[in-house]
Amino acid sequence: MASLFDTTRNFSLYTIPAAWVIAFVPHFYAATQSKLFDNRSSRTYAQTLEKDQTISKDTKSRILRAEAVQTNGFENLALFATAVLAGHLAGLPAAKLNTLSVGYLISRVVYNFVYINNTSEGMANLRSVVFLAGVGQVMALFIMSGNMLRERAANLL
Repeated sequence: MASLFDTTRNFSLYTIPAAWVIAFVPHFYAATQSKLFDNRSSRTYAQTLEKDQTISKDTKSRILRAEAVQTNGFENLALFATAVLAGHLAGLPAAKLNTLSVGYLISRVVYNFVYINNTSEGMANLRSVVFLAGVGQVMALFIMSGNMLRERAANLL
C-alpha cells in the first residue's frame, strides 16, 4: 500500500493524457443529455440546442455549460502540458512535479463539476477561485523550473 503513494517515482507525464480526458468528459456528458446531438456535425450542437423548445431552460443551460467547460479544458491543456515538460527539462524533484500535476488535475475535476452545476453568483465565484488555483499550480511549475534552470546556468559560470 505504501508504494501506491510513492512520491519519489515521477508520474507527472501521465497527468497530461489524464488532463485531456478530464477536458473531454464534459462533452460526453453534454452529448448524452439530449437526443439533438449529431456526431456527424458535433460543433453545431449548441446552436441546435438553442433553437429547440422541447428541452427545459435548466437542461439547456447545463448542457451549454458542459460544452463551455470542455472548451476551457482544452484551452488550458497546452499551458499545463508545457509546464509539466518544463519541470522535466529543469529537473524538478518528482515529488514537486507529482504534487503540482495531480493538484492541477484535482482542480480541473472540481472546476468541471462546479461549472456544469453553476446556478448562482456564489458558485460562479467558487468556479473562478478553483480555476485560479489550477492556473496557480501551472505557474508554480513554470516559476520553479525557471529558478532551477537559472541556478544551473549560474553554476556553469
